[in-house]
Amino acid sequence: MSKASTGPTPGFLVWRLSMKWRVAVDRAVAPLGLTHAQYSLVASLYGMHRSGLRPSQRHLADHTGLEALYVSKLARALESAGLVERTRDPRDPRAVQLALTDEGRDVTRRAIKVVHGLLEQLLEPLGGLDSARAQEFSRDLATLLDTPLAPVPAREHEKEQT
Repeated sequence: MSKASTGPTPGFLVWRLSMKWRVAVDRAVAPLGLTHAQYSLVASLYGMHRSGLRPSQRHLADHTGLEALYVSKLARALESAGLVERTRDPRDPRAVQLALTDEGRDVTRRAIKVVHGLLEQLLEPLGGLDSARAQEFSRDLATLLDTPLAPVPAREHEKEQT
């Protein structure tokens, strides 16, 4: 059993930071016709395309951490908006590949600039985007993201409390 904490837990702080970021990105990319989730998808597609990849919806889901069904829904909405094209993978007819349209690339480039400005604001208290503290913070976040979490069964947790 742990000692009672007087301040917020790291989990609460991570949640609050993620919510702050999501809301800020939502507001910033809304004038471009995007949501934060759609931005995550098109920005990832943009980076993958620059690396010579045309990912499947599944690959993009794995990359972004979004559920495959949600990526499919987002991709359909982005296709309807003329920003993404969805095609069958010639090697696997069950898989759907995604690519940005010309308009999608233009909107994504503009969105990336806007979000980059937000990131600079967010990291200013750590010395700015290129500071040693910001780089250490990024490494720490990557470490936490790479750490698998297994759910603790409620019964085991209850036993610890008694």
